[in-house]
Order: sequence, then structure tokens, then C-alpha cells
Amino acid sequence: MTVTPAASTTTPQTSSNSSSAASSQVSLSGNFDTFLKLLTTQMQHQDPLNPMDSTQFTNQLVQFSGVEQAIKTNKNLEDLISLTSANSLNNAMGYLGKNVEVDSADTSLKNGSATWHYSLGAPSDKTDLTVKDSKGRIVYKGPGDLEAGDHTFAWNGKDANGNQLPDGVYTLSIDAKTSAGTAVDAPITLMGPVTDVNVVDGSPQLSVDGVTIDPAKIKAIHEAASST
Repeated sequence: MTVTPAASTTTPQTSSNSSSAASSQVSLSGNFDTFLKLLTTQMQHQDPLNPMDSTQFTNQLVQFSGVEQAIKTNKNLEDLISLTSANSLNNAMGYLGKNVEVDSADTSLKNGSATWHYSLGAPSDKTDLTVKDSKGRIVYKGPGDLEAGDHTFAWNGKDANGNQLPDGVYTLSIDAKTSAGTAVDAPITLMGPVTDVNVVDGSPQLSVDGVTIDPAKIKAIHEAASST
């Protein structure tokens, strides 16, 4: 089992965010310095008999202050997001080595074997199982169970022509209906150990039986069986 350390995944994002806020602050400081130089020059060369309106300068100073506060607020938000991401990764690491049940129609075909778990919310008059590959192409169709309750579908990885398909992630869909044509609820569950934790787009993702899973989709967690 492996895990991408928090330091190596969250630090680059934090540095990027911090650099963005720091760059904005530097740019604002430069603009403010330029504004003060222009203001000083204008005041030195103003007509004593027709002095410049101070209201305009006051409004500009207020605008600069507002921008500065906005940059500080963004910096605080960036720090908070980075901290939250680090905490989420640390929490996700707690799943390593545990067996989980996840709401997912995906599973991995390995060495000519793939298994899905599904349940029927009511008795079905007809249950059709369809398996698609990673490109969305239908590679298998067959009948499923009819009784209400939990079921397991074990697939040998062969298509309709008996060709053995390559290992990879495949997706199952279920179309179950009663004799009256009413659709039967048939949720699909992936079961397996969590072997990896990675960060994808700033969010922790788990690897369960070779399938990338959002931790929010976990339905149940079980301690791994002891080997002794």
C-alpha cells in the first residue's frame, strides 16, 4: 500500500497560492508608491489660487485600502484551504489497509476475473446486466438475478464472442423491472481494500481494487482480516 505524503502534494499548491497573494501585494505596493509620488508632484505644482480637490485623493486612498484588505482576506482564505486540504489527506490516510464498501459501478478486471455486488429493492421480472469498458463501449450483456436482496455478479472478462478482454476498469449497469414494467432500484457496490491515497485536484482520492474513489462515497468500513 502506498500514500502520497501530504508535504509533497499540498506544498506545491500552497506555494502557488501564497505566491499569487504575495504577487498581488507587491503589485499593490508598487502602485501605491507611484500614486503617492504623483500626488506629491501634483501638490507641489498646484495653483495656490485654485487648490486641488482633496476629496478625490481621499477616495483613492480609500480604494487602495479596500484592495489591500481584499488581498489580505484572500491570503487568509488560501491558508485556510491549504490547511483543510492537508487535514483531509491526513483523514483519508486512515482508510489505508481497511476494507470498504463504496457506491460505485466500476471495478477492475484482473487476470480474467471481475466482481460486482448489487442489490434489488424488490423482486424483478427481468434483470439485464451490461458491462462497458473505459471508453464506454458495451463488451458484455447478460441476465441478472431476480430475487430481492443482495447479489454478486462474477464476470470472466470475455465478450459476446468469447474473446478475453484486457485487464482494466469496467463499469456495470443494471436494468431491472417488475412484470408491470416498473423500474426496480438496483444500487451497485464496490468492495475491497484501500491500497493507495492520492491527491487529485486538491482533494484526496482512494484507490480501491484499482478504482479511484471519492471518500464521500464510502458506505461502510471494515478492519482488514488478520493474517495470523
